[in-house]
Amino acid sequence: MNRTAAPDAIAADTKPWRDPGAEPFIGIRNITKRFDDFTAVDDVSLDIYRGELFCLLGGSGCGKSTLLRMLAGFETPSAGQILIDGQDMARVPPDRRPTNMMFQSYALFPHMSVEKNVAYGLLREGKSRAEAHARAGEMLKLVKLESLARRKPHQLSGGQRQRVALARALVKQPKLLLLDEPLGALDKKLREETQFELIRIQETLGVTFIVVTHDQDEAMTLATRIGVMNEGAIVQVGEPREIYEEPNSRFVADFIGSVNLFEGRAGMAAPDMMRIDTEVLGPVNARPRPGLTQGQTVWVAIRPERIGLSREKPADAANAVPGVVEEVAYRGHMSSYRVRLAGGQMLRVTQSNLTRDVDPISWDEPVWASFTPAAVRVLTE
Repeated sequence: MNRTAAPDAIAADTKPWRDPGAEPFIGIRNITKRFDDFTAVDDVSLDIYRGELFCLLGGSGCGKSTLLRMLAGFETPSAGQILIDGQDMARVPPDRRPTNMMFQSYALFPHMSVEKNVAYGLLREGKSRAEAHARAGEMLKLVKLESLARRKPHQLSGGQRQRVALARALVKQPKLLLLDEPLGALDKKLREETQFELIRIQETLGVTFIVVTHDQDEAMTLATRIGVMNEGAIVQVGEPREIYEEPNSRFVADFIGSVNLFEGRAGMAAPDMMRIDTEVLGPVNARPRPGLTQGQTVWVAIRPERIGLSREKPADAANAVPGVVEEVAYRGHMSSYRVRLAGGQMLRVTQSNLTRDVDPISWDEPVWASFTPAAVRVLTE
């Protein structure tokens, strides 16, 4: 999706996180949060820029929701600063921050109509009924629910309730919208459709979004950038493609998507190629990685879709390993294979099903798994 619609949004060719002189809109400085003897967030520093749709991604208990709650003001940091638009908000109560938060439960008032749910916050602030309902109408039009304004929440689908909650969070025109697992209650197909609606709304308004999610596919679809969290720390920040293609550790490589990981030792290196000696795959040819010493312990990471399968050994393959197909899962657009190697280890491979008239590789067939040096990511931690 083209992220250039709103004046304040991130233009595709203007990415402030790549500009060392750009001023961040959100500055998280050495934030720590302790609960008795447990450290939920551990010395986190992070810059987020105006108009971004930034995702905090991690498993349960990694600290992402605690960090979001500190941004909202529902938790007080044990140490550190939270700067929003240049102002330190670490000790400012939630109702005095230029933020709003949308919860996974949506928390709609069941006795109120859709329109009254959206207008409620404005009326509480003292806005006139006419102004509140006019702005609520604008938000309902934005989320494509103006025709349902008089319905009650129980008369809506899950996706419609999600959009009502989003309209209610945006109607007060916050500078920053915080979303905690906003699509978690939706089924898979509706979640995928709603992701693009969320991007459209964010681009239209130009509001900065920070989304917490444990769903890697959701983060990859939504985000301008992703911050991957583990054990209270942010372990990598980058654009979705960078996080997927250039993980900085085994944790990130394994957490984002599917990956084959094998331990090895750095071997001989040339200007355009290096060898990694592995017990499982044998010698692996990879692109050179600066800073390695010969004999150093490393790990090779290979994405399943970067591996080709064939019945005959490719004559020109830089890397080719024999095995036997143990499992096949047909998924329509693609097939997933588990290939048992000579030592008993499994290699995961995915292949696109581009045509219907080919003779597909099936169970118990001997095969060759091949991959290029560019498909190999060499990791040191």
